[in-house]
Amino acid sequence: MSTTRAANPILHLLARLGAAVLGTFAAVGRLTLFTLSTFRHMLTPPFYSREFFHALMNVGYLSLPVVGLTALFTGGALALQIYAGGARFSAEQVVPQIVALGVVRELGPVMVGLMMAARVTSSIAAEIATMKVTEQIDALVTLSTHPMKYLTAPRVLAGLLTVPFLVAVGDTVGVFGGWFVAIKSLDFNSATYLKNTIDFLEMPDIVSSLVKGAAFGVIATLMGCYFGMNSGRGAQGVGQATKSSVVAAAVLILAANFLLTQAFFAA
Repeated sequence: MSTTRAANPILHLLARLGAAVLGTFAAVGRLTLFTLSTFRHMLTPPFYSREFFHALMNVGYLSLPVVGLTALFTGGALALQIYAGGARFSAEQVVPQIVALGVVRELGPVMVGLMMAARVTSSIAAEIATMKVTEQIDALVTLSTHPMKYLTAPRVLAGLLTVPFLVAVGDTVGVFGGWFVAIKSLDFNSATYLKNTIDFLEMPDIVSSLVKGAAFGVIATLMGCYFGMNSGRGAQGVGQATKSSVVAAAVLILAANFLLTQAFFAA
């Protein structure tokens, strides 16, 4: 009798663990099918150009101010940190090279990706979830319009095309922020700083940054669409979808950054 009682908590724990594992695999499967369906709709007609250009404005143009300001202050802070750290080893002159490498390889694309998760993913998830709650998505179906082709495909395509451009802008502004702080506060020569920056960067560094931008753009927009489409009913469902989409996008962006960095630079 006592053995049975002792075994019950263990069996209960194993059952909960098994349910969690099965739920995780089911969620991964649903997301995989959603992703494949999205790319299929992106590559087949009809195309809704109006929705696509609206998504371009929302994902790209309207994100420029926050990306530019974030990159500017991040580059400046990085220059100060590298200078302070290098001073301990009499290596202050490596500031241009390390700032350029850190911003272009890592900070630029990751920073832009997380800004997209905060601004774009939440916006898309809230918009689509609200459309679901107010039965606008059902209305699209009655008009013989596939919701994924009309809502998801244009937004994911916009993320794929515009976020690499935002990353390029973020990289440039971040390096400029480091340059500005270096010549104004750290007594660097402007021409020497710029020459060291240009000479140290290589094409694989730039290519990896842009590829990361494309991947992060797809992740950010896809998570917004996925959680928006699968939101619950009511205001609580909209809030939960928005929160879950941002968390999932941020985690997947950081995981993708690790995998892409390993693919490009692990020797």
